[in-house]
Amino acid sequence: MDIFAVLSLIGGLALFLFGMRVMGQGLEKVSGSKLERALEKMTNNKIKGVLLGLGVTAVIQSSSATTVMVVGFVNSGIMKLTQAVGIIMGANIGTTVTAWMLSLTGLESDNLFVQLLKPDSFAPILAIIGIALMMMAKSQKKQDVGSILVGFTVLMTGMSAMSAAVKPLADVPEFANILTMFTNPFLGVAVGAILTAIIQSSSASVGILQALTVTGSITFGSALPVIMGQNIGTCITALLSCIGANKNAKRTAMVHLYFNLIGTIIFLILFYSINAIFALPFMNMALEAWHIAVVHTIFNVLATAMLLPCSKLIEKLAVLTIRDKEEHVEIGPRLDERLLNTPSFAVEHCRKATIDMAHIAVDGLLTSIAAMNGYDAALAEKIMAKENETDIYEDKIGSYLVKLSGKDLSETDSSEVSMLLHMIGDFERIGDHAANILEVSKEMADKNISFSEEAKQELKVFADALSEILELSVTAFENEDVEAAKRVEPLEQVIDAIKDTLRARHISRLQKGDCTIELGFIFSDLLTNYERVSDHCSNIAIALIEIQQKKTLDAHTYLNTLKNTFQPEYVEMFNSYAEKYKIGE
Repeated sequence: MDIFAVLSLIGGLALFLFGMRVMGQGLEKVSGSKLERALEKMTNNKIKGVLLGLGVTAVIQSSSATTVMVVGFVNSGIMKLTQAVGIIMGANIGTTVTAWMLSLTGLESDNLFVQLLKPDSFAPILAIIGIALMMMAKSQKKQDVGSILVGFTVLMTGMSAMSAAVKPLADVPEFANILTMFTNPFLGVAVGAILTAIIQSSSASVGILQALTVTGSITFGSALPVIMGQNIGTCITALLSCIGANKNAKRTAMVHLYFNLIGTIIFLILFYSINAIFALPFMNMALEAWHIAVVHTIFNVLATAMLLPCSKLIEKLAVLTIRDKEEHVEIGPRLDERLLNTPSFAVEHCRKATIDMAHIAVDGLLTSIAAMNGYDAALAEKIMAKENETDIYEDKIGSYLVKLSGKDLSETDSSEVSMLLHMIGDFERIGDHAANILEVSKEMADKNISFSEEAKQELKVFADALSEILELSVTAFENEDVEAAKRVEPLEQVIDAIKDTLRARHISRLQKGDCTIELGFIFSDLLTNYERVSDHCSNIAIALIEIQQKKTLDAHTYLNTLKNTFQPEYVEMFNSYAEKYKIGE
């Protein structure tokens, strides 16, 4: 094997890794946030966890990526350690899908149907279709499908290049002698683990092993321990990713390591004990690429079936390894940097954090409205703590979204990032208005003054309308409910009318001498804060409608159209809210 063959091998490996990355990114974009939401809805049923881990890994073509995401979810508090165990086990099975795809390169037959299954036959067609979609399709989703097809073609081209580069080794006796060393199970496991740890991809290391089968020197006895070692080596990515994470995230990475380590040890003991007794005849059988896929699959399926019932013990072992210690309690969302490598997951994670921020902001606002009935120091402390928390949320989510916007995002994810950047500003401002309302309450308490009963009743109607629009906008955002979002604007217009009515009635009271100028200023400040909160609710609803309808709306044009064209649905909702929040004569 000369220097040119070595360069061809390295080049083939580079194409293989690049193709896998492009294909995985395309698959992730097409699946969007569906995978993250599936993970989010995980239950403690470990069978479902295994199936979910299998499915996600089969889609994104990387057990390492799945495990790193799970580490990120546990670190962020989205997922518990118990839930992560099943997903990690399933990820080991899901990664075998790649080996089965790669085994197609080794098909040999004169049969036309079998020839059509060879990547050399259909990959060029997929490449042409993929390039055409990437260059000419206007739809982002079609472009992503094109990148999947091109990625698959590059992946298979890399595999073919590696196979062609190592094929001459079949005539080199020294190469066969080196491979016989791998029949030593300990050496074979070490080689598989080290190779996989270096390139950080078990799929790639399995692909290299499959490429070597063209030499005819890879036997069952030499391949089995290498395959087992590859499963151990793939743990390095998760172990590196948990640096700086919390204890449960580190335990998740240890679960991944212990699962593969224990599975390998048990299988080595059982298999080689049986071989010592019965001298299994297939140990020296030369393997083909599809045999590697079979062995890889059987090992991972049996390891999962055997260790899944013992998952609690593996979890306890991880807990014993990473012991409890006092941790710094962090305020605000945990937006894990690891998830930036899988943008669609990171976008959904930001959305979830923004929902949490929304509830904090609304809770603080409603509490401050309640404080208008009587200022209380403990209540004031709670409101200010929530206002401070919304500031922290805005800073952390905003910084994370800026980093995320620099990633290769799908059109949908890019729109959602833009929407979330606007929304966190609105929710932060709602928190500010809560603090402003609290100041009004404190000023009245300090000066020992209060509104008239008539003014109190008017403000109660205003507060009720404000409570409904807050609940409506947050519910619409949380549930992605466009119909609920469309109800926000009619109510916002009613709130504007309430503000104008209350201001006019307030001026009338001033003229009659029923209200002091000092209370008048306070009353006016309160109306302004209430009305501006409803404006932010309107912004949130419009942003949601934009993202759901997948088109940019000019806010002013949209609102003017609603108000001036007298659309029946809008008029009906407006009249309904106007009647519901009618100010008494």
